[in-house]
Amino acid sequence: MKLKDIAFAKKRIVMAMRGALSAPVTTVSAAVLASSMMVAPALAQQTGGLSGKVTVQGDMDPTTVTVTASSPNMPKARSTKLNANGGFRLPSLIPGVYTVKVEAENGTSQTVQLEVLLDQTSSVDITLPAQTSDAEVITIVGTQLVRVGDSALSNSLGENAIKGLPIGQSYRDLLKIVPGVEYTETSVLGPSAGGSGRDNQYSFDGVDVSLPLFGNLASSPSTHDIANVSIDRGGAKAVGFNRSGGFAINTTSKSGTNEFQGSVEYRLQDSNFVADRDTTDDTAAESSTLDKSWIIGSFSGPLIEDELFFYGSYYRPEDKRVNKETAYGPTKDYSLVDNEYFAKLTWAPIADMLFNVSLRDSEEETKGDSVGAFAQDSTSTGGLVEEQIFTLDGSYYVGDATTVTFSYSTWDYETQGQPDNLIDVTPQLGASLDLGNLDQLGLFNVPTTNQDDPNYDLAGAQALIDRYGYTEDGQLKGGGDVGVGSTIGIQNFYRDMFEFNVDHEMQIGSSYHTLHFGFQWQESEEVLARRSNGWGSISYTGGLPPDTYTGDQPVYYQAIVEQMSFLGEDGESVPPISSSTETYNLEINDTIEHGDFIYNVGVLISEDILYGQGLRENSSNVSGYELAPGNKYKMYTVDWQDMIQPRLGVTWQFQPDSTVFANFASYNPSASSLARAASWARNSQATLNVYFDENGDYIGNDPRAGSSGKFFQEGIKPRRTDEFTIGMTKNLESGWMLRGHVRHREASHPWEDTWNYSREYDYDGPFGGVPDHIAAKGPYIPELEDYRAEVGGSSYVVAELDDAKNKYWEVSLEGEYFSDNWYINASYVWSHYYGNYDQDITSGVSDANRFIGSSLLADGIGRQLWDGKYGTLNGDRPHKVKLFGYYTTDWNANIGANFLFQSGDVWEAWDGTLYGYSSSTIRYAEPAGSRRESSHWQLDLNYRQDFALTDDINLEFAADIYNVFDNQTGYNYDPYVSNETFGQPRDLILPRRVQLSVNLTF
Repeated sequence: MKLKDIAFAKKRIVMAMRGALSAPVTTVSAAVLASSMMVAPALAQQTGGLSGKVTVQGDMDPTTVTVTASSPNMPKARSTKLNANGGFRLPSLIPGVYTVKVEAENGTSQTVQLEVLLDQTSSVDITLPAQTSDAEVITIVGTQLVRVGDSALSNSLGENAIKGLPIGQSYRDLLKIVPGVEYTETSVLGPSAGGSGRDNQYSFDGVDVSLPLFGNLASSPSTHDIANVSIDRGGAKAVGFNRSGGFAINTTSKSGTNEFQGSVEYRLQDSNFVADRDTTDDTAAESSTLDKSWIIGSFSGPLIEDELFFYGSYYRPEDKRVNKETAYGPTKDYSLVDNEYFAKLTWAPIADMLFNVSLRDSEEETKGDSVGAFAQDSTSTGGLVEEQIFTLDGSYYVGDATTVTFSYSTWDYETQGQPDNLIDVTPQLGASLDLGNLDQLGLFNVPTTNQDDPNYDLAGAQALIDRYGYTEDGQLKGGGDVGVGSTIGIQNFYRDMFEFNVDHEMQIGSSYHTLHFGFQWQESEEVLARRSNGWGSISYTGGLPPDTYTGDQPVYYQAIVEQMSFLGEDGESVPPISSSTETYNLEINDTIEHGDFIYNVGVLISEDILYGQGLRENSSNVSGYELAPGNKYKMYTVDWQDMIQPRLGVTWQFQPDSTVFANFASYNPSASSLARAASWARNSQATLNVYFDENGDYIGNDPRAGSSGKFFQEGIKPRRTDEFTIGMTKNLESGWMLRGHVRHREASHPWEDTWNYSREYDYDGPFGGVPDHIAAKGPYIPELEDYRAEVGGSSYVVAELDDAKNKYWEVSLEGEYFSDNWYINASYVWSHYYGNYDQDITSGVSDANRFIGSSLLADGIGRQLWDGKYGTLNGDRPHKVKLFGYYTTDWNANIGANFLFQSGDVWEAWDGTLYGYSSSTIRYAEPAGSRRESSHWQLDLNYRQDFALTDDINLEFAADIYNVFDNQTGYNYDPYVSNETFGQPRDLILPRRVQLSVNLTF
């Protein structure tokens, strides 16, 4: 028996899968032995595969035996012949339940049913008797979250698990039940799983939807279209172009079948279904008053029977909230509405070819999102997010040994944070302000009379208060805001990707080889534009000079205006900033089966090219560049030889139902913000202070403090994570499958922008100053001042931080049990994450899109790695317990549950005064992770009841209860020693909430 066929040995074989077949099913005969079903990583596309071994009784030649796999999801059945050893392989199958028929030339046959999951190859051993007495189908009970008994730590979820468990509607919710991944309710930052939350990789239908520059999950697709999910937590092969320093998740969408099917669902979470908040914080209280609803519809079927299928859906989530009145009176209600459309075609022109093409288009609009307590309703802001995902993939099964696959995809993610009210006013340098209509020129900050300076024009301030102030206790007050929101922020992201793969199987002596060759090209781009709504933000200075003003004439009004808002002499405004990264990946992998061993030998090599804007290459200059505004230039190249990522693994079957495995893998994470953060074009996004006299006439302008382009230290090595894993699998007679492993990760060579002379700081902080061995190295770029003399730029440089390193240890035990009606999954993970480079805590607000490689870390005294940064890092939760499953009743109902427990996260006190600064942000007063938040546990439940109205129409009612015991555990503790709220949680786990739904299927 081949080693790859043992992981599901001892699995229970049952009579039939309900409603799957009309043929009679009897007890398992001795003639058919469905000995095992294993799931191991397969092709890096939106499919899975089948493989196995057929033992032929009698004198039949195995090479004359045909294996045919059919499923409602596949337009055409796919067949192959056994090889001389009785083995077979059917790759590139759409995930779903398959009927596998083994048939000899004399008509002898046996049939097995089993499930194929995304990015996995399901294996089965079958014994073909000399003759078949009855039509018999053996159904192997599959599991919805598979634990892989291989050197890769991969998990797969089928459609039943997504529907049967209280997971939620969001793509992000799928991570709740993955062992070893922390539970988090952050809305932007990804969860930690042995690395930075910004180094995870997210894919939807194979399209990378991780946000360029920031690494976070950009979009929020719903689970309603998701048919299968696969997650790699570690031990990756050189298959699938996995460069994640955390985990990689991929999904595939539903597709049509030969039957017309449809559904219409309405889901509701009224604010009355949500428990009260355990806090007096207004923001938290408002979040629990949201009325949420979802409308979901889908329809699918054949366009050409047995050849061309279609699937289409509509998704409309809507959030509403009654906003509070401000000092100026009533405000518009908050609303968020998303209209999402999805269409997919699946085409099999011949049995050995399969193509998918799909388009997802969504538009999410937010209004009344933000309005200050002392602001007019007209100043409210909202946003617009438009997303398009296009995919085209195909596979060609060439003979019985070779498969060719390709995929092409585009992802457009266009965002606009904007005022709810836009005005048709174009600012011009030299133009005057219309003082009689300040509330129609932008956002006007109404002054106060709380000024002690005798030069301050109190009379002018009072006149503005009389006109624009709000009423309190019968008196007009200043200090509020009138007019419209000030800024229009456009931030668009684009990614194009092409992949090509060839997989080939062959026998060499007594070894069986599965060879994989893959190429991937990817281009990611950000287009950034910041413009002002009219004159932006306008304030009254009363004749006093603003802090940034360098002139002599008294200033009465100041406008803060984005430079991109002004038109030049040619009538054109400053163009948007375009930053891009081009990535090439090559992978080669060989999976070798020899006796009781499987060896995996592979390597992934990569090249990343960063492109900026604003320079041009000039070899005659010392810097190698010359100024060229608007010009795209090659900023930096991370060469192939610097990103060689080996993938090595071995699995040994030392008993029929047990294995041990070991793996080594290296990853060079691709997420980086430096294409924009170091670009010379950052100079063009400067914001201007524009000054006016008491009549509103133009005086002059000064640029506000901003950033500028940066050079790279020579010879720096790219970020890297090395990983070792050892483990064991065991299948018990009771039906439990167990897997345990120990994993170690070490991350090194992080890049960050820092002052060129940071190694030469002379200070003695609470942790000492610069270590002597680092100080001796001198500047990161000795010639920097020569470079700046030619093209300008910052005194900060992009450098490899000295002695930067993170480590992670993990000990995991996972168990899984299933029977006719039950499915149970349990896991316990102990872990420790420590080091001195915390990529996720680089500002006072971590749950946001923050630059990777250009943050406050290593910026100035107190923020260097030697300033207390070594310790336990964010995401370190030593104990994680997850227990989930569901029970299918005899009365056509499903009861699901999900329990989790995890240790609290870590934090430390911040105090800038210890370093001589008033700002305390990430200036540690004690070693990193000196304190720990409270642990958290919660239980989620769901109940689903089906009613058959007719043979073809079904009505389903469901109720989901999240956080049943209302454990609103605090997290995100305030680290600022100077704050009154120091040491108190700034956020709470969401309260108990109930969702109800009704779904009509036909």
